[in-house]
Amino acid sequence: MANIKSAKKRIRVIAKKTERNKAIKSKVKTMIKKVDAAVAAGDKELAKANLKLAISEIDSACTKGVMHKNTAARKVSRITKSVNKLA
Repeated sequence: MANIKSAKKRIRVIAKKTERNKAIKSKVKTMIKKVDAAVAAGDKELAKANLKLAISEIDSACTKGVMHKNTAARKVSRITKSVNKLA
Protein backbone atom coordinates (compact mmCIF):
# COMPACT_ATOMS: atom_id res chain seq x y z
CA MET A 1 0.00 0.00 0.00
CA ALA A 2 1.19 3.50 -0.82
CA ASN A 3 2.47 5.75 1.97
CA ILE A 4 2.72 9.03 0.10
CA LYS A 5 -0.38 11.21 -0.02
CA SER A 6 -0.20 11.83 -3.77
CA ALA A 7 0.24 8.12 -4.46
CA LYS A 8 -2.88 7.34 -2.42
CA LYS A 9 -4.80 9.92 -4.42
CA ARG A 10 -3.57 8.44 -7.71
CA ILE A 11 -4.87 5.03 -6.61
CA ARG A 12 -8.31 6.53 -5.91
CA VAL A 13 -8.40 8.47 -9.20
CA ILE A 14 -7.30 5.48 -11.27
CA ALA A 15 -9.95 3.29 -9.61
CA LYS A 16 -12.64 5.82 -10.49
CA LYS A 17 -11.45 6.12 -14.10
CA THR A 18 -11.26 2.33 -14.43
CA GLU A 19 -14.90 1.99 -13.34
CA ARG A 20 -15.96 4.67 -15.83
CA ASN A 21 -14.06 3.03 -18.67
CA LYS A 22 -15.52 -0.40 -17.82
CA ALA A 23 -19.05 0.99 -17.91
CA ILE A 24 -18.48 2.66 -21.28
CA LYS A 25 -16.90 -0.46 -22.81
CA SER A 26 -19.74 -2.60 -21.49
CA LYS A 27 -22.32 -0.25 -23.03
CA VAL A 28 -20.55 -0.43 -26.41
CA LYS A 29 -20.45 -4.24 -26.29
CA THR A 30 -24.15 -4.39 -25.38
CA MET A 31 -25.08 -2.14 -28.30
CA ILE A 32 -23.04 -4.23 -30.74
CA LYS A 33 -24.72 -7.40 -29.44
CA LYS A 34 -28.15 -5.81 -30.02
CA VAL A 35 -27.22 -5.04 -33.62
CA ASP A 36 -25.90 -8.58 -34.14
CA ALA A 37 -29.06 -10.08 -32.63
CA ALA A 38 -31.27 -8.01 -34.95
CA VAL A 39 -29.17 -9.05 -37.95
CA ALA A 40 -29.38 -12.72 -36.91
CA ALA A 41 -33.16 -12.41 -36.59
CA GLY A 42 -33.32 -10.76 -40.01
CA ASP A 43 -35.13 -7.67 -38.67
CA LYS A 44 -33.87 -4.91 -40.96
CA GLU A 45 -35.64 -1.97 -39.28
CA LEU A 46 -34.57 -2.93 -35.77
CA ALA A 47 -31.02 -3.54 -37.00
CA LYS A 48 -30.86 -0.05 -38.54
CA ALA A 49 -32.25 1.57 -35.39
CA ASN A 50 -29.79 -0.31 -33.18
CA LEU A 51 -26.96 0.47 -35.61
CA LYS A 52 -27.54 4.20 -35.17
CA LEU A 53 -27.44 3.88 -31.38
CA ALA A 54 -24.36 1.64 -31.48
CA ILE A 55 -22.44 4.05 -33.71
CA SER A 56 -23.32 6.87 -31.32
CA GLU A 57 -22.01 4.90 -28.33
CA ILE A 58 -18.82 3.89 -30.15
CA ASP A 59 -18.12 7.48 -31.21
CA SER A 60 -18.74 8.63 -27.64
CA ALA A 61 -16.25 6.07 -26.30
CA CYS A 62 -13.71 7.19 -28.89
CA THR A 63 -14.16 10.86 -27.97
CA LYS A 64 -13.72 10.11 -24.26
CA GLY A 65 -10.46 8.29 -24.95
CA VAL A 66 -11.72 4.89 -23.86
CA MET A 67 -11.25 3.45 -27.34
CA HIS A 68 -8.68 4.23 -30.04
CA LYS A 69 -10.09 5.94 -33.14
CA ASN A 70 -9.03 3.11 -35.45
CA THR A 71 -10.66 0.52 -33.19
CA ALA A 72 -13.85 2.58 -33.19
CA ALA A 73 -13.75 2.90 -36.98
CA ARG A 74 -13.21 -0.86 -37.37
CA LYS A 75 -16.15 -1.71 -35.10
CA VAL A 76 -18.44 0.76 -36.90
CA SER A 77 -17.37 -0.60 -40.28
CA ARG A 78 -18.01 -4.22 -39.31
CA ILE A 79 -21.47 -3.71 -37.84
CA THR A 80 -22.49 -1.42 -40.72
CA LYS A 81 -21.39 -4.05 -43.20
CA SER A 82 -23.42 -6.73 -41.42
CA VAL A 83 -26.56 -4.53 -41.44
CA ASN A 84 -26.09 -3.63 -45.11
CA LYS A 85 -25.95 -7.33 -46.03
CA LEU A 86 -29.60 -7.62 -44.96
CA ALA A 87 -30.66 -5.37 -47.84
